[in-house]
Amino acid sequence: MRIVITGGSGGIGFAIATQCATAGHQVVLADLDVALAEQKAQQLQAQGLAVQALALNLAEQHSIEQLAAQLGPIDVLVNNAGVQHVARLDEFPEHKWQLLLQVMLTGPAMLSKALLPGMRERGFGRIINIGSIHALIASPFKSAYVAAKHGLLGFSKVVALENADFDFTINTVCPAYVRTPLVDAQIAAQCKEHGLTEQQVIEQIMLAPMPQKAFIDVSEIADTVLFLLAPGARHITAQTLVLDGGWTAR
Repeated sequence: MRIVITGGSGGIGFAIATQCATAGHQVVLADLDVALAEQKAQQLQAQGLAVQALALNLAEQHSIEQLAAQLGPIDVLVNNAGVQHVARLDEFPEHKWQLLLQVMLTGPAMLSKALLPGMRERGFGRIINIGSIHALIASPFKSAYVAAKHGLLGFSKVVALENADFDFTINTVCPAYVRTPLVDAQIAAQCKEHGLTEQQVIEQIMLAPMPQKAFIDVSEIADTVLFLLAPGARHITAQTLVLDGGWTAR
């Protein structure tokens, strides 16, 4: 399969790319930081894997359309790119709100829109959204992020219904906290908002709701993506796959 992964040079995106390429798929790393994406692609190319890097700015519709035109036939879209801003709503800058919704909801929708006709023409397609535990629950100071991730679930259900007449699935993988640079930045922001130390934020805020008390590993997310690409998952669509260490069982 030919797979495009947004935010492909980041922690989760690159783990997915590595697993998919190792499994024999052709992978495109689409990223705002194209220089880093090219560096990451070269790491995998050195192992004999089929990987390339392309530029993508999900905040700009022109960039989305340009990427779609460059890609050619794509079997799988992984909407993974993400950004975060932590603040009370009354202190939340409007431009930050717009950016988060654009990158994590509108952008994925528009890229899906651009690639769906080709999937339909070839009679096969898979879209996998990398959501979050915050697609299911809420935390203070994350109004835009929570709104975007909740929106992904509704978006996926509609697209599944609209495309149920061919071999197509769309699902959302929702992990609890994954120790990535994005989460490290959140830890610093939460320290500021709550007046806690880094370790206190990890123990009292991030891992406290999880019965298993552990960060989710990027390899778990990558393995879940590979499962959704397997023939045995062809009737799993419009679903939310939750990797949360028991968080939502409470």
